[in-house]
Amino acid sequence: MKGKKGLIIGLIIIAVILLSLYGFVKGTYNRFVALDEGVKSAWAQVENQLQRRYDLIPNLVETVKGYAKQEREVLVEVTNARAKVGGAKTVEDKIQANNELSGALSRLLVVVERYPDLKSNQNFLRLQDELAGTENRIAVERRRYNEAVQAYNVAIRSFPANILAGIFGFEKAAFFEAPAAAKEAPKVKF
Repeated sequence: MKGKKGLIIGLIIIAVILLSLYGFVKGTYNRFVALDEGVKSAWAQVENQLQRRYDLIPNLVETVKGYAKQEREVLVEVTNARAKVGGAKTVEDKIQANNELSGALSRLLVVVERYPDLKSNQNFLRLQDELAGTENRIAVERRRYNEAVQAYNVAIRSFPANILAGIFGFEKAAFFEAPAAAKEAPKVKF
């Protein structure tokens, strides 16, 4: 009787240890999976914002260039026509120069009438705001990604979970680090 009771207690202890071990392995593995998916999700958000910048910024730059070019061409025409008026010596030259200036001014008025909000400085300010907003979004998503990587890396490197991480093939994730060139301020050229 004593032997059976000892055997039953021994089996119960072994079962509790096995269940505890199973619970630890299962819980740790599932935590690794959740953290790994968190890292992947955070990276997807970084890529999403990088894609946004990729898609948005060239379009904004081209839009601003288009408006600035349109304004610049009309302003150059007005400036050139004005210079011709100032340089005209004969009556015919003055008439022709003033007609050119009138035509350039009327084109400028048409541009302003069609696009009352067409002011290069506003477009450039808007572009600057969009650039800053996009860069801020990227910075936020990079920070979130690095936080997810840190949590994941700590989890797979902590003892005794690191043993299971090695067994199941969970490897350290890489942090998003700024390249050395990022130390220099970006230059936006138009």
